[in-house]
Amino acid sequence: MMKRTLLIAAAVLGFSGAAFAAGETPVPPQQKWTFQGPFGTFDRAQLQRGFKVYREVCASCHGLSYVAFRNLAEPGGPEFSEAQVKALAAEYQINDGPNESGDMFQRPGRPADRFPSPFPNENAAAAANGGKAPPDLSLMAKARTYERGFPWFITDVFRQYSENGADYLVALMTGYQEPPAGFTVPEGGHYNHYYPGHVIAMPNPLSNGQVEYPKNEAGQPQAPETVEQYAKDVTAFLTWTAEPHLEARKRLGFQVMLFLLVLSGLLYFTKKKVWARVGGEVEGHATPPMTHNP
Repeated sequence: MMKRTLLIAAAVLGFSGAAFAAGETPVPPQQKWTFQGPFGTFDRAQLQRGFKVYREVCASCHGLSYVAFRNLAEPGGPEFSEAQVKALAAEYQINDGPNESGDMFQRPGRPADRFPSPFPNENAAAAANGGKAPPDLSLMAKARTYERGFPWFITDVFRQYSENGADYLVALMTGYQEPPAGFTVPEGGHYNHYYPGHVIAMPNPLSNGQVEYPKNEAGQPQAPETVEQYAKDVTAFLTWTAEPHLEARKRLGFQVMLFLLVLSGLLYFTKKKVWARVGGEVEGHATPPMTHNP
């Protein structure tokens, strides 16, 4: 039996190796996230850094249409102050109207407004980006993922690991490389090690030192200003935009599980109390035998 199992495992590994050699997209490496697991929470400083990377690098092409400015100040997110959010919103011009004359107009943004798209419409976005409009990033951390395959997906279930989408985004942003020998990249494309097919239209968006992070008390950046750190920080921010109530959901889930445990205990002892006579004992005393009068 052991020999048969080893043969099957060897066959599976051999098939996987052959598929990878034939051009199969490699599996992105798993990252460590503060928000993973049933008790994970977002790192507020990381979310604020990630928003800075999004605004300075990604926002010129990618929208964030499902997020309002006021969301940035809500509990469970970056938790900017209300003054910061108000000032941030005022930096944007929002299309509004019609006014009393029936004309559309632009006004400074308010906290209740959503982030405006960088392009007036999808056709304009496609025309400015080689014929394909850049996707909105609001839900990207949930929209993109990858298959870990057997047996890893089983271990992920027991670990309650559901950050595959975040891992993929980090791998995508750090996966730009020179194409291997014999691989032809079409005009307008770029080689990416983790993108399906390895050819992606988006050029490499990140470079070391591109975004300046806030300084700590010693005058040093609070995190390394590297491609890897930028990728992780903006991915954490996009994970929050895709699931802004993640922390509240986890707290509620824990409370529900605790309630169910207490309820199960109460039901168990209630059952023992109510059905004690069926077992032949009442409060530790044997039930007297029933007598039959002729």
